[in-house]
Amino acid sequence: MGGLVSVLLSVWGGQHGAQSAGAHTPPSPGGHPPTPTSAAPGNCLQHCTPLGSKVAKILPDSFKRNFKDPWRRPHMLMKEEKPSYCVYMRVKRSSVVCKQRVWTAQLVHERSLCVECQSDAMATDSHCAGDGLEANKTFWTAASAPGCHGSWVRESLVEKCRCPPHSVLFV
Repeated sequence: MGGLVSVLLSVWGGQHGAQSAGAHTPPSPGGHPPTPTSAAPGNCLQHCTPLGSKVAKILPDSFKRNFKDPWRRPHMLMKEEKPSYCVYMRVKRSSVVCKQRVWTAQLVHERSLCVECQSDAMATDSHCAGDGLEANKTFWTAASAPGCHGSWVRESLVEKCRCPPHSVLFV
């Protein structure tokens, strides 16, 4: 068939009588379901990230937590601080909206960027959501700049590290 895939549009009843439409791709000649890449190329942000990775949410480094809490009392227990780590990413794509803000304007094609994962942003596994997998394209979104998003590739990860000024943070 020359690489063409036929798509069947079907309508079915949803909850409370609502109607929904969706695209269905028939199984490949081997009977296996299609990959998300071939079935939904326009929906790649949601379906084409490597297994186990998440979309990174980022902020400018002006949000760093390098200050003492003025409301903390001596009898209060301190939260355990885990050491930060740095992830060096190479930007592959960014939306046009990113050019509208000073801090997101640095998110341009092929620019290498240091992204810091601080203790407050770490999940229970001591990693930040969206820190990616070595040499795999993953996705990011700027938390304080609606519509600014894109993709990047992780080049390296450095434990016990602080990014230099004008970098970004995982949220």
